Amino acid sequence: MTPDFPPRHGGIQVLLHRLVLHTEFASRVVTLTSPGAKEFDAEQSFDLRRVDWVPRSRKASFLRLNAAAVREARRFRPDAVLSGHIVTAPAAWAIRTTLGPRAVQYLYADEVRAAPRLCRFALRDASAVVVVSRHADALARRFGTERRRIHRIPPGVDLPADPPPAQRAERRTLLTVARLDDEYKGHDVILRALPLIKRDVPDVRWVVLGDGALLPRLKRQAAEEGLDGAACFLGGVSDAERDHWYRTAHVFVMPSRLPVRGGGEGFGIVYLEAGARGLPVVAGNVGGALDAVVDGETGVLIDPTNPTAVAAAAVDLLRSPERAARMGRNGAARAQRFAWPIIARQVENVILETLDA
Repeated sequence: MTPDFPPRHGGIQVLLHRLVLHTEFASRVVTLTSPGAKEFDAEQSFDLRRVDWVPRSRKASFLRLNAAAVREARRFRPDAVLSGHIVTAPAAWAIRTTLGPRAVQYLYADEVRAAPRLCRFALRDASAVVVVSRHADALARRFGTERRRIHRIPPGVDLPADPPPAQRAERRTLLTVARLDDEYKGHDVILRALPLIKRDVPDVRWVVLGDGALLPRLKRQAAEEGLDGAACFLGGVSDAERDHWYRTAHVFVMPSRLPVRGGGEGFGIVYLEAGARGLPVVAGNVGGALDAVVDGETGVLIDPTNPTAVAAAAVDLLRSPERAARMGRNGAARAQRFAWPIIARQVENVILETLDA
């Protein structure tokens, strides 16, 4: 059960879809509608039930999703329920108390900031809690979740099936892949760092993939900084175009920071995606990035609030191609341990353990 599922873009969407694909259970997914859902659903090997959004009301949409999930559970009679987001925790509780299956709850990080009371409820009643990083683990324990119920399992990554050799662009390129809805991702910090980077690497360009509410503001900021030719906002792109930029860029940069009220980056699948394709990473030294990036080995961890630190790390990698290539190779080797079949098996084992408890 989840509000977040493809064809909508995002890390949670990818995670939950890949889990269903790579576990051995007979599964039914209950989720919200999204553009292109009909075509997407027709290609899947598992059952999906879509719930229409309530216009202009996320809360009413989530209530409708929970109600639909309970109805589907009465038909499907599941052995276990996986709540992919805390907003479906009420349905997990209702299904568990009326039908008896065990409930497993996912926790990422930023939902703690957005809905702390609902988070407390979700964690209190789950048979098991899957957290995606040490950061998420600490947040779960802050809400009083017992150590025995917490299972730390990172997200996985889609490994290139037969990756073509990287052909780095002649123009040195920084890349960021993220939805432009969350300020903590650090796009604003990169924009402040870019003039500093240009002093040492005059031809540098920053390619930004992703769309969202922050796009107009970021474009204005780029224009005010005189970065129209250096900051390239390409919006949402296809997977093929995204992979093209992974192959041709030189450094992946996303200095996610911790919001004032906590939460932030639970892990950051894009760090693994970049590494799997041989890109070194510049990331914040906080939150889930501490698990996703190995400092000095697959990338560089820096103060994500400091544009000077971001610039120094980016310049060093752009001007040290051998070091950048070594980190890229390390990232590609490490990504093998995060292949989705491996990660899905770990989640599958947690669910089976709850059934045996």
